[in-house]
Amino acid sequence: MNSTVSAPAQSAAEAALQVGLRWGLLMSQAQGGDAPAYRRLLIELAPYLRAIARRYHRDPRDVEDSVQDALLTLHAVRHTYDPARPFKPWLVTLARRRIADRLRTQWRTCAREAQLNESQYETFAEERTNPSEEPPEERLLQSAIEQLPAAQRQAVRLLKMQEMSLQEAAQISGQSVSSLKVATHRAMKSLRRLLAADRSEP
Repeated sequence: MNSTVSAPAQSAAEAALQVGLRWGLLMSQAQGGDAPAYRRLLIELAPYLRAIARRYHRDPRDVEDSVQDALLTLHAVRHTYDPARPFKPWLVTLARRRIADRLRTQWRTCAREAQLNESQYETFAEERTNPSEEPPEERLLQSAIEQLPAAQRQAVRLLKMQEMSLQEAAQISGQSVSSLKVATHRAMKSLRRLLAADRSEP
């Protein structure tokens, strides 16, 4: 009777094991330069990573950004994966670290905003008179990037921040090379406008 009850669970475990083995094999092939295997791996990983991200984020935008963070990290460290070891635990650890990084950033941002809302200092009115109190260029740029549409934001991160080739970015994003070119062109135009507006504020 016990074997009958545990059969579905055993079947699910075997299926999960087979998926992990297939992903490990695809990763090994990708390490050897097999581009189709790498593209297939990324396509299969996206829904799995999305399911993990949904456990920690409510906003769909945060979910998608976390998926992209994980895929970008996977791309950057793919050479460190040891095919002799299970792939899924390696992937889950990587994904959770990126999610934790994003959550920490969000918590710090919320804490700063709450502190600013609760604090009423007269010196804030003269913020621009002290150069050391002006937000750094990196903060302005990151804020501007977050305002871009998802496709443009992804293109900037892959091509400009991660310095990937168009082919590599296309593999990770699922966008065509021509679409990435258009998205990047529009993103850079929007960023110039957004940054110019930020700098011109009194």
